[in-house]
Parts: sequence; structure tokens; C-alpha cells
Amino acid sequence: MKENLEWKEKSSKELLQTKVLSVTERTSTSPEGSEGKYIVLDAPDWVIVIPRLLNPSRFLMVKQWRHGSKSLSTEFPGGVIDVGEKPEQAAHRELLEETGHKANKLTHLGSFSPNPAIMSNKVHCFLAEELTSFGTQDLDPDEYVEYFVMEEETVFQNMGSSDFPHGLMVAALELYRQYQIS
Repeated sequence: MKENLEWKEKSSKELLQTKVLSVTERTSTSPEGSEGKYIVLDAPDWVIVIPRLLNPSRFLMVKQWRHGSKSLSTEFPGGVIDVGEKPEQAAHRELLEETGHKANKLTHLGSFSPNPAIMSNKVHCFLAEELTSFGTQDLDPDEYVEYFVMEEETVFQNMGSSDFPHGLMVAALELYRQYQIS
């Protein structure tokens, strides 16, 4: 087994800048000295918030249109971390914007790379508890999101189905499961 697997980035060139990400071409040198060009999507970090209600255990969920899959998706609330914002601040903001609820207790469940082969960002997952409802969403102009309550068991049973297709939600739910058994 090779001990040194790390590549060294030699240069980076932006190919495309969009509202949500930039596409860069990175030239890197392998551990053995060969050079290659690789496409990387640079995007801001994201947050996923798992808002839990107790007695019985339920989650606040959101449903929204996803342009990539051309379908509706049932998910946990979340979104992009704004410039200068800490992940915890973004989690509080996204929960309030999408559901009109504030978390009085927020627990970091973990962070991971959504696709480290081609993406440079991270996803930060939080458990939101002791929720207070303000009853009003504050969505971005291009956001159309419905929120609703769903039994925890139903979310576990359906995650990964056609109504719950978002892979990052599967990973977030697994972090929640690990937290519950620890």
C-alpha cells in the first residue's frame, strides 16, 4: 500500500461562475509526479436541520420542487450558509425562514462532503429541539416551500423512496440515528 496518496494542486482556473456555484479546472500533480486536470464544483457550505417535536416523536418536514430531478422532494429544512455566517447561525435562519419555527436547543450532529470527488463544500447537520412556532415563513423570492409535521417512524420508513429522493437527507437521518443510539 502506498503511504503517500496526496495530490498537490498546481493551479486553478475558473471556467464558469453562477449564482449557486463556480466550475473550476484544477491542475494537480500525483504522488508519483504525473499531472492531470480535474473539474471541481466550488459552492458555499450548506446546512440541514432536523427539527424534532416530542410526545410522540415527530419531525417538521418541508416539500419543494427540485430542478435537477424535475420532481417534488420531501426533506428536512436547510440551505446555503451566507457569506460571514457560521453554520449554527445558518441552521437557525433556515429553520425560521422555511418553517416559521425557532429552535431553543440546537445540536451539531456532524459534517460531511456531499461529493468529495467533484465538490469542494461541506454539509453541516443539526438537530433542532424545543421549538417555538412563529407561524410565518420568510422565504426567498424564488422559494416555494410547504412545511408539515410527520411521524419520525414514517420518515425512517420512507427515506430514499420517490417522495424522499434527496441523498443528503438520507445521510442527515443517519447522523440523527447515530446520535440517538450514542
